Amino acid sequence: MEIKIEASWKSVLSQEFEKPYFRELIQFVKDAYQINRCFPPGKQIFAAFDHTPFHDVKVVILGQDPYHGPGQANGLCFSVADGVPKPPSLQNIFREISDDVQTEAPEHGNLERWANQGVLLLNATLTVQAHQAGSHQNKGWEQFTDAVIEALSKERTGLVFLLWGGYAKKKGRKIDESKHLVLSSGHPSPLSANRGYWFGNKHFSKTNEYLVQQNKQPITW
Repeated sequence: MEIKIEASWKSVLSQEFEKPYFRELIQFVKDAYQINRCFPPGKQIFAAFDHTPFHDVKVVILGQDPYHGPGQANGLCFSVADGVPKPPSLQNIFREISDDVQTEAPEHGNLERWANQGVLLLNATLTVQAHQAGSHQNKGWEQFTDAVIEALSKERTGLVFLLWGGYAKKKGRKIDESKHLVLSSGHPSPLSANRGYWFGNKHFSKTNEYLVQQNKQPITW
């Protein structure tokens, strides 16, 4: 079974690809894409890895599910394809960035520019059926992305993990905080943000301060 994923990740995750659960997962995804409309497009399922090689990762942002509306998902968590209106959570992310690092929000919501700077934009589940949030959960993706987080925690040092909301916090429990910076807050969705759990977390300036301490180039948010 040939997995088309960036070479460094293919090496790091090679054992994972051979496990029975992953083989079953890939068969499920192939069948789902043939039977139903699913997102992101097949070639973008592993986009987060393709844009951010293993040894280039500096920051990890954990999402939950790809967007399930037509044309939205592009394989990067919280990101949308060019020309697609910014979803509410992404609008709140940009608002916090603007307040935190005094940068104007871009006109588009495509976060490839972050990914290309070393921000791994990782959803826990990498695929979804159109208009059915969570439809591909509990099929094996979560086990795979847990293995991704574990590999980064064990084999790298000085990374920043941004955990937004209860789901991301739970998924990040095994990160070695003696080797990495873990920043947690509420989710940027309007429900959480409007109750005071998101705005003012200053995660973007804190991330860059830490990266500079690690002699790494800060992120241009």
